[in-house]
Amino acid sequence: MSYGDYQLEIYLNGLTGVVPSHPMTFAELERRAEQTLPSWIWSYVAGGAGDEHTQDANATAFQRWGLYPRMFVGAAERDTSVNLCGIELPSPLMMAPVGVVGLCSQDRHGDLATAEASAKTGVPMIVSTLSQDPLEDVAARLGQTPGFFQLYTPTDRELAESLVRRAEAAGFKGIVVTLDTWITGWRPRDLTTSNFPQLRGHCLANYTCDPVFRKRVGENAAPDAVVAHWAGIFGNPLTWNDLAWLRSLTDLPLIVKGICHPDDARRAADGGVDAIYVSNHGGRQANGGLPALECLPDVASATDLPIIFDSGVRSGSDVVKALALGATTVALGRPYVYGLALGGVDGLVHVLRSTLAEADLLMAVNGYPSLADLTPAALKELRI
Repeated sequence: MSYGDYQLEIYLNGLTGVVPSHPMTFAELERRAEQTLPSWIWSYVAGGAGDEHTQDANATAFQRWGLYPRMFVGAAERDTSVNLCGIELPSPLMMAPVGVVGLCSQDRHGDLATAEASAKTGVPMIVSTLSQDPLEDVAARLGQTPGFFQLYTPTDRELAESLVRRAEAAGFKGIVVTLDTWITGWRPRDLTTSNFPQLRGHCLANYTCDPVFRKRVGENAAPDAVVAHWAGIFGNPLTWNDLAWLRSLTDLPLIVKGICHPDDARRAADGGVDAIYVSNHGGRQANGGLPALECLPDVASATDLPIIFDSGVRSGSDVVKALALGATTVALGRPYVYGLALGGVDGLVHVLRSTLAEADLLMAVNGYPSLADLTPAALKELRI
């Protein structure tokens, strides 16, 4: 069975009058999610930095590339499997870490729902440090699908080590260190409503159940004291001098997120990381920068390490183009969050299956039977 068979399932259901209950396009998914989510959550999820030019450019950058169709290939079967740091995955699709995904389901346990969708589809979830439920509870819902833990490195090194040790014990297969969010970027949508969910006590479960954090604040600390301590230790402006320490924390694959310059990729590789994560945080952290997709080819040329990519990915077509430009795996962000908001586990599974189906069918129609066939030569830059 191929991922593209999802369309046959939809068409066959239509013969009995059953049509999809969830949107088939990103635009409709986004529109309906805005109607569903409370405004303060919507602004946080959908918003970006500054006037959101970089956020928008992330998505439109994919339009600059076209995929050559190749004929007489006979791509009746497609091999979409991939090896990421020694971990065998059935497809190159992942779910990017989203700090408020826990708030985006109706029951406010969206991290658990996302993990269940991961178990159902085989699409790995990268669990954010900022989750509504403890990382151990999220890991327990992943089933046989590998999970990854994303670390916002606190200034408290003992706490950082505790978080990593807990992720190891819970069974996560890799640690993803986010580099570009030690301080919050300028986000007008959230500033307009003075909205910062963590300062309201949301999505701090990994801290409040951590023994080191609890030792610091005291077992019976008031909620405002908990938030104040979290705010004081959250962001660590890491330097290259910290890389050896990060590497020493775990024997799991160490993945560094936010790398967009080839020199940084080379230096990270020399420092012992296992994979590079090309991302500009979806345009949420810094406005006026390069679309992440524009950075991908140079980073891919700079290192032989596996590359995870996110930022601006909205469809299966985007996934295929990112793979051709050098990504090993491609992570969805907002689309899966919107699917979760609309339909819980089922809505999220629909988004993942739709993305995989489009990518698979695109490879079939255009004559690319395996991911190895998706190279830069498969693309042509368009004059737009």
